[in-house]
Amino acid sequence: MLTLAEAARLIAARKLSPVELLDACLARIDAADARLNSFVTLTRDRAATEARAAEAEIMRSGPRGPLHGIPYNLKDIFETKGIRTTAQSRLLAEHVPTEDCDAQTRLAAAGGVLLGKTATWEFAHGGPSWDVLFPPARNPWDLTKDPAGSSSGSGASVAAGMALATMGSDTGGSIRGPAAACGIAGLKPTYGRVSRRGVLPNCFSHDHAGPLAWTVEDVAILMGIVAGHDPRDPGSADLPVPDYCAGLTGQVQGLVIGVPWHWLEEEAPLSPELRAGFDTALDVFRGLGASIRAITLPPLADYDACKKVIAMSELFAIHGPNLRTRPDLFGASLRYRIIAGGLIRAEDYVQAMRMRVGLASRMQAALRDVDLIMLPTAEPAKTLQPVPPETLFTRTNLTTAFNVSGNPALALCMGFGTDGMPLSLQIVGGLFDEATVLRAGDAYERATPWRERRPALPETA
Repeated sequence: MLTLAEAARLIAARKLSPVELLDACLARIDAADARLNSFVTLTRDRAATEARAAEAEIMRSGPRGPLHGIPYNLKDIFETKGIRTTAQSRLLAEHVPTEDCDAQTRLAAAGGVLLGKTATWEFAHGGPSWDVLFPPARNPWDLTKDPAGSSSGSGASVAAGMALATMGSDTGGSIRGPAAACGIAGLKPTYGRVSRRGVLPNCFSHDHAGPLAWTVEDVAILMGIVAGHDPRDPGSADLPVPDYCAGLTGQVQGLVIGVPWHWLEEEAPLSPELRAGFDTALDVFRGLGASIRAITLPPLADYDACKKVIAMSELFAIHGPNLRTRPDLFGASLRYRIIAGGLIRAEDYVQAMRMRVGLASRMQAALRDVDLIMLPTAEPAKTLQPVPPETLFTRTNLTTAFNVSGNPALALCMGFGTDGMPLSLQIVGGLFDEATVLRAGDAYERATPWRERRPALPETA
């Protein structure tokens, strides 16, 4: 299967037809997605119309840009005009928006071909669940494994080669977790870099929208399209957007990389397999001319606790009215988590918001002494099975801290475990410095063989 960048170059050279590319994606969907469950709504006819229109325009005047004629999908919390957007919830089973979200507007203007909407945890929060509108997505590397959440269908569909690009959302790791579990690249941009207008909210102050794709180069292409100021999103930053692809030189010589070893050895110790993969990844960067040093950040548990108080409070503010009037339409996992938010006092929420300022400031201070922070993204994917909903409040992870601080964070494949499941590296940069994060990730991918390995698709009976 081609990457987005490879397909774009072939289309521009008129060696590949957008219609042929779409047919290939649809063939993969037809062959495997009945078992993978990555799509919840497939816009087959619309995609065919868009692919034919893209082909005709490209033949006349060339492509508008690298996404022209490329099939992509959207997590099913991104609102799409005339196409149902369900958030995997019975509450929105018949919800058909009358307006596109900002991301869809930008992707359509770039000439992309919308394949459909992909599976998510209920309202990007409750899951994995079997008592919601659709069954949970599965991991294409092993159908018994969890693709992680909440952008689960997005990660699975790209890893399986069913789409070349997708958009997900990330409130505590929901882009990076699926990217890690499915062995692809996924970027949580800086808070405010990509508009969230038209993306159903999970937590107003921690939600981020961002791209997932097979390679970091593909993610950089997507960022060049979806990043930018949106005056209709009150959290959107009015800052120039750089040419992310121009910085993908393969060079990281001289970069200083900080590692919060106290997190990885004391607070959230890594499995031996993940630690070995991470050590090897750091050796790759040393070989490319970067230097590694230890850094000290506030306790991981402080970031985690701060985010949970804020997120639970805001989740209740969003869903409280429906919880009171239609509780039976929520899945059990989300319903439990919403109720927990109703028990938090206003003073606790205010103090958590004040605490967030200090934690974010400490993160920015650390990044004044190093160019990047590196650490693993998550442990390899485990068995897909029901999870007690209280685990959201008891488990510590390696991704949430960067939602609290708002920094850009990239997940990318850094090898495979003995069971064949992907391992994942996380690269974090300074505020609005996605360019350096992407440059480092691209250099790592060029220096390693991991992008040559794809999952074997299951065949649908």
